[in-house]
Amino acid sequence: MEFLKEISPRDYQQKIFETCRDKNCLVVLPTGLGKTLIALMLAIDRSKRFPGEKILFLAPTRPLAEQHLKFFKEHLPELFGSLELFTGSVSAEKRKNIWKSADVIFSTPQCIANDLRNNLYNLSEVSLLIEDEAHRCIRNYDYTYVAEQYRKNALHQRVLGLTASPGSDTAKIREICKNLSIEDVELRTRESEDIKHNLQELEFEKIQVDLPSEFIELREIIRRIHDEYIDELKSRGLLYEIPTKVNLIKLQAKLIKMISNGNRNFNLLKGMSACASAIKLQHALELIETQTLFGFNSYLKDLVEQSDKSKSKAVQFLVKKPGFNLALVKSKLLLENGAEHPKISELVDLIESEKSSSPSMKVIVFSQYRDTASLIAKKLNGLSGINARIFVGQLKKKDTGLSQKEQKKTIEEFSSGKINVLCATSIGEEGLDIPEVSLVVFYEPVASAIRAIQRAGRTARLQKGKLIVLITKKTRDESYYYVSRRKEKKMHSAIEEIKKDLSSESGLEFQRTL
Repeated sequence: MEFLKEISPRDYQQKIFETCRDKNCLVVLPTGLGKTLIALMLAIDRSKRFPGEKILFLAPTRPLAEQHLKFFKEHLPELFGSLELFTGSVSAEKRKNIWKSADVIFSTPQCIANDLRNNLYNLSEVSLLIEDEAHRCIRNYDYTYVAEQYRKNALHQRVLGLTASPGSDTAKIREICKNLSIEDVELRTRESEDIKHNLQELEFEKIQVDLPSEFIELREIIRRIHDEYIDELKSRGLLYEIPTKVNLIKLQAKLIKMISNGNRNFNLLKGMSACASAIKLQHALELIETQTLFGFNSYLKDLVEQSDKSKSKAVQFLVKKPGFNLALVKSKLLLENGAEHPKISELVDLIESEKSSSPSMKVIVFSQYRDTASLIAKKLNGLSGINARIFVGQLKKKDTGLSQKEQKKTIEEFSSGKINVLCATSIGEEGLDIPEVSLVVFYEPVASAIRAIQRAGRTARLQKGKLIVLITKKTRDESYYYVSRRKEKKMHSAIEEIKKDLSSESGLEFQRTL
């Protein structure tokens, strides 16, 4: 393609681009298969068609926006146009002036949405709006506001949504399509015929471990207290659903709304207290079943600390329960005797084996929680030849957060091989330019299809890769694993259904209503 430097599109990228050239399109493509190149090709095409108009490329975080800017700079001639990054650190007045002269603007949706609300500029001269991680374009997220303003103001409209997975909920996918005025969907999976030969073999393994009897005992102590609160919620006529963590959080939101609207009767207030305690205990159960003994014990200690600071009466009542103190003491003794969740030793063996068979290995271990990531890194750094580092979001508590500058440095050191194991939370799943790795480990399965697909997309792109999922038997790990697999299949069928709708007569009617 004219203007492209040192890169050529693959057949599937060319085909997807041709669809995007003629229609507003949602592109669903696994991580690492070149969504940004499709965006670049479309940006070149729109710039040629509408010289003097602008391209707006949005990404949910600044590092991701910077990454896309870097890609464009590497693969476009210098004289192609003015490429600019918009961030909150640039003054509003300066952004207003930069907007006038810029040809391609890279930004977060928050920054552009704020500027539009403040009337710094409008989107009338934007000939292409690109929204990366488009599965976020739902409800009142700033992506939705920017898309709405674009629809109202742009003279020559074209929208490109990019995602590795829009989720499995048909209604949500329809909402994304509606918010972005989507006219067609281009879906590819690892099994798609035109993708297969561009991917390397992905070896998959599921490793199951038994929960030790001491851990089962701790779980039962916590569960008994949890069930007392559940019985209370039922007897107060407040809970009718299965008491999962998700249902309890929904109930809590409902109770908060009722109380904040002035309904402060005794039953609701007591129910609110019981619900808050049940949610805390659900979290403790998740930690002991699927995470680490260290994390479980730390969480119980944290609740005692909250109680001492009189943060909440509910917490004070909770930590005074004899069972709670028993669980705290037992978990402390187990830790002092060197006990830990069996997943940890399994993971240490895995990494040791990978290092011996592949000395230049690069591995990402995904875990749900920062405390787990920290403990994993600590254990792995005890191995010869292993330099593990945590990769988490910005500072929230204690000292486990990384600034954006630190995140960038960590990725650079991982790319160069200085770090060979990245212990990442969800920040490592979405978009960031993390290099090809030989092994991806899920410390626990995730119930979200979006997150599972993004995690798995970190390997088996340019070289053979392995994906290993650790599962604790007879725990929520097992159900999360199967839920995720089911949702992924459901996502494919939901997208195909919407694609048919968009291309049929009823789809045309559906498009008219957008």
